This record gives sequence, structure tokens and C-alpha cells, in this order.
Amino acid sequence: MSESVLSAQNELERLIRIGGEALEVRVVHEVRAGRHRFPLQAVMLGNPDPALPALGIFGGIHGLELIGAEVALEYLRSLVMRLAWDELLHDQLKRLRLVFMPLINPGGLWRGTRANLNGVDLMRNSPVDAVEPVAFMLGGQRLSRLLPWYRGRPGAEMEAENRALCAVVEDELLKRPFSLALDCHSGFGLADRIWFPYAHTGLPIAHLAEIHALKTLFEQAHIHHDYVFEPQSRQYLTHGDIWDHLYRLSLARPQNIFLPLTLEMGSWLWVKKNPRQIFSRFGIFNPGIAHRQQRVLRRHIAWLDFLARAACSYARWLPDAEWRPHHHELALREWYPDPLQ
Repeated sequence: MSESVLSAQNELERLIRIGGEALEVRVVHEVRAGRHRFPLQAVMLGNPDPALPALGIFGGIHGLELIGAEVALEYLRSLVMRLAWDELLHDQLKRLRLVFMPLINPGGLWRGTRANLNGVDLMRNSPVDAVEPVAFMLGGQRLSRLLPWYRGRPGAEMEAENRALCAVVEDELLKRPFSLALDCHSGFGLADRIWFPYAHTGLPIAHLAEIHALKTLFEQAHIHHDYVFEPQSRQYLTHGDIWDHLYRLSLARPQNIFLPLTLEMGSWLWVKKNPRQIFSRFGIFNPGIAHRQQRVLRRHIAWLDFLARAACSYARWLPDAEWRPHHHELALREWYPDPLQ
């Protein structure tokens, strides 16, 4: 796994060189793993005007899930290579800010662990506590860093990687009138899922109508897609979800809308096609075979490109006062059939 993270880091550096002055690069933290130092970098392109919308693409939060980092890098590569000739892309970037953090947990990627080098699961590390019962261990635990899903010590500040992530999101996304975030993961189920908050409660978020409108928009443009859209709470609840934390922070700015999403790639399908992968902890979370990896990298480009277009054109599709109740009602029927919710 150490060679893979070095390869991913080298690819990011290569893209930064090719992008040149079109990219803004910010080192927000540095992780030391053995004799290696990995800069935790945020890469921005497009218009920095805070009055304009933004899309953030994130990956590599879990060190076992290299494919998430690679999906984020693949989309950045597509954009960088189009800068030399794509006039429509340049027009889009005049009206949009794009933010990339593809390697959030380089220490975990280096060591080949879900957690960071301190043994903390970054997706269980925010100060959000579940308000309903969570699955033992899976929902986050404070027993030991030697066990999976460790949240960190009670009362301790978030891990440095999460603090860096939050700083970038607060600075680049939450201050804008509209922003989307996509965090790329793998390792759950036989289908690719698009999850949205909450993870700490089964109750719906305040912007449920906007999530449903976005889903409807995508389905109208891509009628043959294979994604399952749902709140994460339909699968399991957790403590410490970082996107629940950031979404709740965004509610302090009611004039702005921030919609964080998670791409949860269904890695069980890869294992089903190649059962031997189950004997490798990396094989459970990554395609393993070259042609399957290439297929995964190809298949999500349309979704990522859609998100950029949707963010750029948010004023054309966000439901107004007349349509919000309609989308909210449809979303409740689809995702929250329990009348108590």
C-alpha cells in the first residue's frame, strides 16, 4: 500500500505542475510516516469570488480505500488536461469554484489502515454524538485505538487531518450561497450509493427538498444510472460523522445552502467477481484487477461532472417556495416512510 500512496501523491504533484497558474495549491497539514513526509494539500481552480457557488471533491479519508482517492484524482486529471483546449470549461470556471482534497489521510494510506497514524477513524472523530442507539463498535468506540472505529479520547480536539479538512470546507464552501461536497469511499454493499446526512440520527435534514431536487435532476439527465440515493441513516448510525458536523455548522448561515454527499462504492461486487480478494484487506475495498479499476474510474466521471454543472447552475433548479413542499413530501415518502420521522 505504501507504493500506492506514493504513486497517488506523485500523480497529484504531476497534475499540479501541469495545471500551473490555473491551480491554487494550499498545504494545510503535513503527515510524517516513517522517513516520508506527505503534505496534505487542497487544490483549487475556478473563480474565488465568495458570491459564486462551489463544489468540493474529497477522498482518501480511510487509508484502506485507495480507490476513493483515485476517483477524486481522476476527475482532477480530466479537468487539468482540458484546461488547454476546453473553452466551455473555462466559461464554467468563471462562474464556479472547484476544491479538491484527494489524499486526506496519507498516513493511513501509507500504513494500509482505515484509521490515521494515531489509530483514529476520521469518520468517527467529529464532536457529533448519535442521538439514537448505534451498532456496537461500528458506530464508533472509545475503548482502544487498537480496535477499529476508534473515535479518539473523550474531550480531545479533532485529529489534525479533520481540522485541516474542516478549515478548507469552512473557508471555501460554507461561506458561499450554494455549495456541494462529495466524499469518495468504498466498501459497502453490491451497489454504488450516494449518501447524504444524517448519520447520527434517523431524522431528515433541513435541506431534504434540495437533496430530492438534485436527485430528480440527475435522474432526468441520466436515466440509466445505477446509483442508490439514500440518507446514510437507512444503513447504519454512527457517532462522529465529519459531514454531519460540517452540515450542522453550515446551518449557522441560513442564507447559504451546503449539501454534503458521500459516494459509497459497492466493493462487495468486486469481491463477488473475484472471491479471492476477500483474503486481502485491501481487496475488500478496492477493485484489485486493473481493468475493473479502470472501469470504476470511468463510470463516476459523469456523476462528478453533473455535480459541477449542478453547482454552477444551482439558481435554475433549486426548488422555490412553491416547489419545496412538493419535493419535501416526495422525499419523505421515498426515504422516511416511518410516520414518526
